[in-house]
Amino acid sequence: MKLTRRSFFSVLSILGWFPASFAIAKPEEAELAIAKITGGKSIQAGRVKLIIPPLVENGNLVVMRVQVESPMTPTNYVSKIHVVAEGNPLPNMVTFYLGPRAGRADVTTRVRIADSQRVWALAEMNDGSFWQGYAETVVTLSACTENI
Repeated sequence: MKLTRRSFFSVLSILGWFPASFAIAKPEEAELAIAKITGGKSIQAGRVKLIIPPLVENGNLVVMRVQVESPMTPTNYVSKIHVVAEGNPLPNMVTFYLGPRAGRADVTTRVRIADSQRVWALAEMNDGSFWQGYAETVVTLSACTENI
């Protein structure tokens, strides 16, 4: 019998050496991550545009772009951009740190997405306010987890 990665982690999970719940994504964890980021402050909709493909064949490598409407001046700029995925085992995917010298609040990266889900982008402004945008994506081949 050939031992695959999936069967290896299945055995570990059965024996209690590897938590099976780690592979299960919970939307409540994303809500907690957002609450931790904002410190309970209110979040306004708008100004943030999250661009992610609506249909992804493979969640291992997904191109994502976040744009925030901001003048990026010394008195009005985006200080951080947080990306939270409600279906990933670790919801807080990435945080970008910006300043007025960035010129514009526009970042592009590649991420792993565990399953079909909603992905949130939160922009933290220098005055402490938060703005949000989101995008939905459907993943046909999941990443981040092994289905047991």
